[in-house]
Amino acid sequence: MVIGLIAAALTTGALLPQLIKVWKTKSTKDISTGMFALTSAGGLVWFIYGLFVNNFPIIIANSLAFLQAIAILFFKIKYK
Repeated sequence: MVIGLIAAALTTGALLPQLIKVWKTKSTKDISTGMFALTSAGGLVWFIYGLFVNNFPIIIANSLAFLQAIAILFFKIKYK
C-alpha cells in the first residue's frame, strides 16, 4: 500500500505545477484541450474503478488528478 500511495502522490502532483502556472499567468494558449479532456476522463474512470475495488490510493490519487485536470480545462475555457 505504501508504494501505491507514493505512486499516487507523484502522479497526482504532476498536474499541480501546470495548474499553478495557469492560475498565476491566466494563460492557457499552449495547453492541449484534448489532452486535458482525456486526462480528466481517465482520472474519472480510474476513480470509479478504485471505488469498485475499494483501493484507497487509486481513489484518492484519481479524484485529485480529476479535479486538477477539470480545473485546468475550466481555465482553458475561461481564459480563451
